[in-house]
Amino acid sequence: MRMLKLIRPCEYNILFLGCARSISSFAASFQTPDGDSVDLASQVASIIKRPTWQKNPSLKHLAASLTPIHVSTILQQHLDAKTALDFFTWIGNKPGYKHDIRSHIALLDRLVPAGLLGVADKIRVSMIKSCDTEDDIRFVVDVLKKLNDEGSFKMSLRSYNNLLMGLGRFELIELMKTFYLKVVGSGITPNIYTYNTMINAYCKAADVPEAMVYFSYIIQAGLSPDTFTYTSLMLGHCRNNNLEQAKKIFSVMPKKGCERNVVTYNVLIHGLCDSGELDEPFSLFSQMVEEGCQPNVRTYTILMVALCDSLRMDEAFKLLKEMVEKGVKPNIHTYTVLIDSLCRGNKLDEASKLLNEIAENGVRPGVVTYNALIYGYCQEARLDEAFQVLEMMRLNDCAPNSRTYNELICGLCKVQNVHKAMGLFSNMLDSGLFPSVVTFNSLIHGQCREGHIDSALRLLSLMSGNGLSADQWTYSTLIDALCKAGRVEEAHKHFLSLTEKSVKANEVIYTALIHGNCKVGKTENALLLLEKMIADGCGPNSYTYNALIGGLCEENKQQEAYLLLKKMLELGIKPTIVTYTILIDELCKEGKLKHALAVFGLLFSTGCQPDVRVYTVFICAYLREGKVVEAEEVMLKMRNEGVSPDVVTYNTLIDGYGKLGLIHDAFASLKSMREAGCCPDWLTYEFLVKHFFHTLQIGAPLQKLDTSSSLDSIDLDNLWKTIKYEHVLILLEKMLQHGCSPDIHTYHVLIAGFCSGARLEEAEALVSYMEGKCLSPNEDIYISLINGSCGTRLYSKALIFMNKMVASGYLPHLLTYKLLICGLCDEGNIDTAKKLFCSLLESEYNKDEIAWKILIEGFAKRGYPDICSDMLQIMEDKGCQLDPLTYDLLIAELSDNEEEK
Repeated sequence: MRMLKLIRPCEYNILFLGCARSISSFAASFQTPDGDSVDLASQVASIIKRPTWQKNPSLKHLAASLTPIHVSTILQQHLDAKTALDFFTWIGNKPGYKHDIRSHIALLDRLVPAGLLGVADKIRVSMIKSCDTEDDIRFVVDVLKKLNDEGSFKMSLRSYNNLLMGLGRFELIELMKTFYLKVVGSGITPNIYTYNTMINAYCKAADVPEAMVYFSYIIQAGLSPDTFTYTSLMLGHCRNNNLEQAKKIFSVMPKKGCERNVVTYNVLIHGLCDSGELDEPFSLFSQMVEEGCQPNVRTYTILMVALCDSLRMDEAFKLLKEMVEKGVKPNIHTYTVLIDSLCRGNKLDEASKLLNEIAENGVRPGVVTYNALIYGYCQEARLDEAFQVLEMMRLNDCAPNSRTYNELICGLCKVQNVHKAMGLFSNMLDSGLFPSVVTFNSLIHGQCREGHIDSALRLLSLMSGNGLSADQWTYSTLIDALCKAGRVEEAHKHFLSLTEKSVKANEVIYTALIHGNCKVGKTENALLLLEKMIADGCGPNSYTYNALIGGLCEENKQQEAYLLLKKMLELGIKPTIVTYTILIDELCKEGKLKHALAVFGLLFSTGCQPDVRVYTVFICAYLREGKVVEAEEVMLKMRNEGVSPDVVTYNTLIDGYGKLGLIHDAFASLKSMREAGCCPDWLTYEFLVKHFFHTLQIGAPLQKLDTSSSLDSIDLDNLWKTIKYEHVLILLEKMLQHGCSPDIHTYHVLIAGFCSGARLEEAEALVSYMEGKCLSPNEDIYISLINGSCGTRLYSKALIFMNKMVASGYLPHLLTYKLLICGLCDEGNIDTAKKLFCSLLESEYNKDEIAWKILIEGFAKRGYPDICSDMLQIMEDKGCQLDPLTYDLLIAELSDNEEEK
């Protein structure tokens, strides 16, 4: 990873050291072009020095390769002023070419010494207009200031006005004020355009009082405010949410002899829409048409945005239809509004269809449009389609921006593909884009979610080392992850460091730390944290109290839990359904079902509505007591109340039925689960396998089983060491008989189970059986097979599975690579390990993450410094660039190894 030093993209290597310099000096101060550029420039320069250069057949071919760097070099080749101007105009008219600051300055270097100041003034204005960034305009300001001060090329009012407009585009108001004073100080009389530009800039910044100062200057100068003046003032009032004043100006304009144009109407319509009002903007829209002012594309787009924000999508599309019928062509912003709204409404297929339609209609989508669709797909975990949009962008020459990468990185982290997100992070840096706090927060969250907390902490260091400050979200994620991993002391150290980092601990951070202390049985510390939280002016919320109540219940301190509930009520903090669920669950575990039902009745009186969790607690309690009918009644009640069972509910039923020997009911629950669109998880199948195996083991009929049998004597680890392969095939057959066709997830659980029990032969047999059913291994199955092979030290077999996985288009997790590479080294097969490591480096992984997880965690921390050094050398030989922080971590680990020796 490169050091992410934030270098401005338009720094031109120009050093202004306080002395006046000629235009030639400025032109010469640009970065020297490379040899190829000089070659091309020399060829073109030699052609255009000839009298009939425009007819030269070679020039047309060479012109296609010219860039502003070439043109500025050509113009410095001692051309006469007329030839330089003709060439500048000629190349500027070529499709795909655009002059920049360099080419303008190079031309001025020819025109000003030749005394062609009138033409030079036009080129100066053109240069100001060519500025694409704030860096550009600031550079132009320096150039024009120095040229004006040395007297060789004084600024005209026209140039000043254009410069003020250019500065206004980038909201550089202080610089605008400086140059306005220069206009006045140089004896040039400002005109209405000068004043209007200043008024407009201040109004865009919502600074109406300052705008009114320049309005007074118009009156003092004997000039008349025009439509632009009043429209700007309306804009300022709208941005201050002073709509009444904006409407007054709108009303008075005709009396002042100022025609209200489409921009005037748009400003007021926009202001009214922003206030959440829709009737008045549409009334104004109708008035606009009646007065003969035709709405433009911006008018329609403003109204569509308002309709979409109000979730009135049908009306927005009707307006689109009306717009087209009236001959107003929608632009890309119009379509982007609609696509974004469709995506946020989860109508992704409609959004995708609209994107294809606009492309067919000749409207070229921009990065914002594509980002809207990528965001929608990522929100719904449809990552394959999101990456298809990214590929579409590239095919249409639309470069992704930081937002594009941030959405994709966030989406990958949500589906626990942080290794792919890290690879995309590398691509982002290679594209010259700078990550933000949002980028790092997504990656840190992704690493934490997959249990890679050390990698998350390294990302925190990278973030800091590259000039970005971690925020509350960063630390809440890290502290929560550390607490969940039982690393509470470490979490507390980060908590204590917040003050020196100017990060104020919020309720999320406090609650995470309180919950972490409760999980490790330190409720006393948790209660002390609650006191500190209140003392620091950070108000605890229901989540905070829920964590404490749950912790106290876990330690059998029910009385203290109820006292805390009472305190919570006294403070006006309303208990949530989670609060009641914690208490009900504890009562159910104690066998106090009647008391639990009494609390359940109480929650209705507080306005809480039961959710799936509280119903599942009762289902579990009834099944624990063998009360199947009551459990099923709860299931029926929750469905009647419109509460859908989740995976935990179904797992509870399957496990409960299984423990009672009701295997048919367990299978029926699995069928219902899948029909309801609820995807079974690992536990679903493990419960089913456990109970089905027990049924076969004791030889009891499937529908009748002695419920006194001790099912708990079979733990899941031993299950996979003892279950017969034939029994698994019978289970698959029974699933089919019960209308539950085994799918890829079913096979994954079974194959992973055999792998965890060191029974690779059975796992491979099940893969063959699955393939016979026209199902191919997925990413999870390959990882299980590789891990299982490594667990039994069958590294050659693991390597075969790895190769098959990669050939199938899957990107193995780095931990899987670490397991295999380290295993090969452990058995002395260093050459094969290095070959595998080399192939890994050629894939789309983040190189720093490779160093963290394989070099540091795989070798350095395990006492293999020599292999670690060898692998690092391989990375360097292949041109892999690591962040300096990663090098520091490697050096520290290798030094520790040396000290231990």
